[in-house]
Amino acid sequence: MNPFHFSKRPRAGALRLHAVVGLVMVAALGLVQPDSGHAATAFEPAQTVQGTQLVLNGSGTRYRAVFKVYDMALYTPRKVKALEELLALQGPVRLNFVAQRDIPGTDLGVSFIKGLANNSSAEQIRRYTPASNRLIEIFSGRPKLSPGETFAMEYLPGKGTTFYIEGQPQGAPLGDAEYFGMVLRIWLGSVPVDHQLKEALLR
Repeated sequence: MNPFHFSKRPRAGALRLHAVVGLVMVAALGLVQPDSGHAATAFEPAQTVQGTQLVLNGSGTRYRAVFKVYDMALYTPRKVKALEELLALQGPVRLNFVAQRDIPGTDLGVSFIKGLANNSSAEQIRRYTPASNRLIEIFSGRPKLSPGETFAMEYLPGKGTTFYIEGQPQGAPLGDAEYFGMVLRIWLGSVPVDHQLKEALLR
């Protein structure tokens, strides 16, 4: 037997291993996106906010590379398929979230501010600096959100946006209709945090 002879056929197990590693690396590099269209959380089909019944417009999962960050649901007075339709609605709107991994509170607040900056004008960012600073304070006040813990954002016309963590309101409502539009654009704007999640929310 020639000690320097190697088989040209790799074993099937090695091929499978290389294939799995390759897919993980490709996904991590952003070349393949996980399916954000199917949230693990079974969100309720409807919710009532201040006497107004809202329907589940869509739900999905926010991914960072191949890792789940949170499940998200959009509740609206009626079904919409575009941001412009959503902004034209009269009545409350609610965003529900369920953490799918440990999320440091500071990271969450900073990621929201980054999403605001990516989809808003410099003038809007300047005008709503106090509201954005309060948003960072709300989430930075918690060391982290653990898997299964919830947070939410609820807009009421004429009152502003209230933020909730584990069902508890975090202070008085912030901003106005324009500010809530900026918040919505974090996920539904031209530079959303996750394009497939945007499609899932507006299906």
